[in-house]
Amino acid sequence: MDANSPSNAPLPPDAWLPARRLAQSVWGPVERFLHVEAAGGIVLLVTAAIALTWANSPWYHSYEVLWETPVTLAIGNRPIEFSLHFFINDVLMTIFFLLVGLEIKREIVEGALSNMQRAALPIAGALGGMLVPAAIYLALNPSGPAREGWGVPMATDIAFAVGVLTLLGKRVPATLRVLLLAVAIIDDIGAILVIAIFYSSGFNVFGLMLALTGAILLFLLPKLGVRPSLLYVPPIAIVWIGMYEAGVHPTIAGVIAGLIFPAKSWFGKEGFLRASHEALDEFQSRIAGKHTDRDLLAPLAKISQARREALSPAFRVETWLHPWVAYGIMPLFAFANAGVHLGGLGFDTPGFTPVMAGIVIGLVVGKPLGVLLGSWLVIRLRFASLPDGINWGGLFVVGAVAGIGFTMAIFIGELAFSDPRLLGVGKLGVLLATALAATVSLLAGRFLLTTEQPESIAHVSATEIESTTEYWTAEEQVPAKATE
Repeated sequence: MDANSPSNAPLPPDAWLPARRLAQSVWGPVERFLHVEAAGGIVLLVTAAIALTWANSPWYHSYEVLWETPVTLAIGNRPIEFSLHFFINDVLMTIFFLLVGLEIKREIVEGALSNMQRAALPIAGALGGMLVPAAIYLALNPSGPAREGWGVPMATDIAFAVGVLTLLGKRVPATLRVLLLAVAIIDDIGAILVIAIFYSSGFNVFGLMLALTGAILLFLLPKLGVRPSLLYVPPIAIVWIGMYEAGVHPTIAGVIAGLIFPAKSWFGKEGFLRASHEALDEFQSRIAGKHTDRDLLAPLAKISQARREALSPAFRVETWLHPWVAYGIMPLFAFANAGVHLGGLGFDTPGFTPVMAGIVIGLVVGKPLGVLLGSWLVIRLRFASLPDGINWGGLFVVGAVAGIGFTMAIFIGELAFSDPRLLGVGKLGVLLATALAATVSLLAGRFLLTTEQPESIAHVSATEIESTTEYWTAEEQVPAKATE
């Protein structure tokens, strides 16, 4: 057995070996699953399937009643009551949008959006992938309440999309995965703008001023030297309340906070090494001087600060939030929103065929068509070129995978359709489109990405691939990283 394995590691004080082995045997498979890149998409799929099954079981009324359960928050003598569904969609999803904002900030500062040469292709592809599906939907739903759903087929679900791409394994070059991430993030920016501008119920000036006050406080905190901590929560809450009062969907507060978070490290790598060496020397001298444990707290605090500030606050918060969002908030959102009761839906439901067709065709056909058209146009105009290792077949795969809307598409559907029957049709269309887009993506990847990548490229970690700083040179640099 490996000497470095957990079984051979020394036990912590007061630990009981049989209990520790039992805990490791239970947690080990779970931990390995969570490190699989497609795990987030699998969890989403399972929770959506459970919700759909429950909503169409003899107990479907209990599913509907559950999400209308009142939640009460008391501030002093003023109780605030809202439904569990509102808490998930409007409060918890703010954290999801905070993560989106942090990802956008990282890409603007150091990733695929940091200069126009790298950004031109994913921007053009994403714009085409948003405009063409919206145009298809509007062509099929030119008027009436159903028209409001034009934003639904514009969306891309990053977690699901990356998960499906991962299932293609070694066939996917690193540059293709990076391009998909860039397209999906720009797609998110477009969806956020659509929500803020078109799915908001009129602007209240007082609310906007309150949101602006919170945003200014968020902006001032890093200027005052305050690093991201719980002190950032009250200004985010002020922005959220302001957005809510202004008639703008309050989850946008998360995006605003993510874009304001500091994206540059304080110590950096070299500063971390220098501060750590100084603190370790101090620690060693205090041990030699037979100081008490209390005297060791100061050098340990310096090491802790150096470790924390070696990376940017935005990246640290993004890394910390990611598992909570991927395995908690997004599955809970899917569980609360994917349960469509099919008993009341049919071809005789008003708007059934055009809404269903608009969403399904928009996502499954319009997305890849739009990504290809946008990419072709920007390459034709010589503003961009195909990255090494990607051909037009690969771009089609990116477009097909981008057709997996799921989380964001359902979210926009909740805002777009006031009629419960249209909302049910919209959700059903998103679920069907997700299944079809995933199938098309896997088949297209199997036939169009025919050359398997070298072992060193195929097994690059998600963290390395998601760093789109090396967007244009990923194929040359990834093998060097993998052999380090």
